[in-house]
Amino acid sequence: MTLHVRPTDTKKLISGATGDWEVVIGLEVHAQVASNAKLFSGASTAFGGPPNDHVSLVDAAMPGMLPVINQECVAQAVRTGLGLKAQIHLTSVFDRKNYFYPDLPQGYQISQYKQPVVGEGEVIVDLPDGESIPVGIERLHLEQDAGKSIHDLSPTQSFVDLNRSGVALMEIVSRPDLRSAEEAKAYVTKLRTILRYLGTCDGDMEKGNLRADVNVSVRRPGAPFGTRCEIKNVNSIRFIGQAIEVEARRQIEILEDGGSISQETRLFDPTKGETRSMRSKEEAHDYRYFPDPDLLPLVLKPEWVEDLKAHLPELPDEKKARFIADYGLSPYDAGVLVAERETAAYFEQVVDGGGVKRDGKAAANFVINELFGRLNKEGKDVTSSPVSPQQIGAILDLIAEGTISSKIAKDLFEIIFTEGGDPRVVVEARGLKQVTDLGAIEKVVDEIIAKNPDKVAQVLAKPTMLGWFVGQAMKASGGKANPQALNDILKAKLGI
Repeated sequence: MTLHVRPTDTKKLISGATGDWEVVIGLEVHAQVASNAKLFSGASTAFGGPPNDHVSLVDAAMPGMLPVINQECVAQAVRTGLGLKAQIHLTSVFDRKNYFYPDLPQGYQISQYKQPVVGEGEVIVDLPDGESIPVGIERLHLEQDAGKSIHDLSPTQSFVDLNRSGVALMEIVSRPDLRSAEEAKAYVTKLRTILRYLGTCDGDMEKGNLRADVNVSVRRPGAPFGTRCEIKNVNSIRFIGQAIEVEARRQIEILEDGGSISQETRLFDPTKGETRSMRSKEEAHDYRYFPDPDLLPLVLKPEWVEDLKAHLPELPDEKKARFIADYGLSPYDAGVLVAERETAAYFEQVVDGGGVKRDGKAAANFVINELFGRLNKEGKDVTSSPVSPQQIGAILDLIAEGTISSKIAKDLFEIIFTEGGDPRVVVEARGLKQVTDLGAIEKVVDEIIAKNPDKVAQVLAKPTMLGWFVGQAMKASGGKANPQALNDILKAKLGI
């Protein structure tokens, strides 16, 4: 197994009362497979619906009911493995993981243990400071989800909804390669992006379609790994970060007081900002794994795997590299644009839409700063944008032609965002064209110079004062004066 040996990053150490500590994090991400039917039955996976409405006899574990593998769920797991640059095991085995819980009708979960469908892989995680780190993937296995216990409908009874029972999950297990809450959040964000690009999981954490078990331990820098605790079912990226920080601090305080860490499973309470013990951590033997006698080993044909590989979409890392190479974008801007598949597609339609090849940097700046800024303000994303890529492209064309200035472009964008319309038609109808008539600009400049002799004296002594004159002239022209022509005329008139 490939191990990533990382030198200690002193910036990521946590200060304790007796010195510095390093947090070590590994994540088990449970991603619901995007499929219409469950892993071993034909019941619907649709979210919502009345309780126990999407339940087959197999999901309810009725006597004599046998599981039948859903090929599309297997295909989705293989696509995910390929997207994670991981080994695909042509032979894998389903096991029974035995434990009792009210919303687990069979009394066991069908999962994979020693022979998962996907082996070792890697995710490259880009951090906000520009650093990139490799995070090893240990395995990806398929398993059934359990149902849901509901405890708040009655003071004396608990209810069980089996709609989720039997839904296919991919458990993606990372190596303990993460060293801070920020790294863990960035890893889950990148993993979710990859899954969405592949179309193998929608990554909707509010619906529980992506959640994580977070393994946290602390150690002195350079020391062996400490005892880890697992924080179960954390269902938001923000909470993952908070849970890690709280748990690391809890462990440090115990160790510095002379205590020891017990390996256990804990829950994170975001309201109280604390983790609480659930139970001692089970080991694999506690689950009494054994191969499921109702399911034959899963054997994949090499040509089937190769066909899935050939039809994978362009993934975020490859798309980012292409945006940098083809459009001259900075790594940061390219990273922002490829964070969501829909965002990247929108940008490419702006750059290449309508058979017009536009400047990539100008398009990226406008999309990121104007469009995304406005969408964030409205609480919308690019899929619900009232401004189309074609309309953004038309605004960029008007700037490139010199018909409007960058300042007017912002006003025009606001009109299109709120009222819609063809940008060219709006410019004509509202008289937004940039003034390029040198005589008209010169007249404005002469008036400002004549009215402000004191400012003229100042600018001659300090040429950087020219900006004041530019601002006044733009204001007088309603922001329509051609900036380059205005600068040239001012410099000529003032003799600087």
